[in-house]
Amino acid sequence: MARGHRSQIKRERNENKDTRPSAKLSYARMSVQKACFVLDAIRGKDVETALAIVTYNPRYASSVVEKLLKSAIANAENNNGMKVEDLYVAECYANKGPTMKRIRPRAQGRAYRIEKRMSHITIVLDEK
Repeated sequence: MARGHRSQIKRERNENKDTRPSAKLSYARMSVQKACFVLDAIRGKDVETALAIVTYNPRYASSVVEKLLKSAIANAENNNGMKVEDLYVAECYANKGPTMKRIRPRAQGRAYRIEKRMSHITIVLDEK
């Protein structure tokens, strides 16, 4: 039944919290597959190399990931006091978000469904 007092449960939950700097973008208007093309290219790279990759990548997702990566770097500097030279991309992933369903009229009175997919993108940095 009861595992303990509410404050004790919260304290235990906060002890297991991940303290690495991160940035998350929810409801990005792109599919998970398209976001993962860019995320796979920067996973495990140091921050300067990752920024260079997303800056010169022609995909639309790279501009969104670049902004998110800069946000994660700023979080590491300001909140955790880390140096930019020591940072690398420890984790980056995209999870499926909600899908907007739209209707496209077709021949002979039929209707085709168009699915406009969304994703939640997360970047986690760490020190070497």
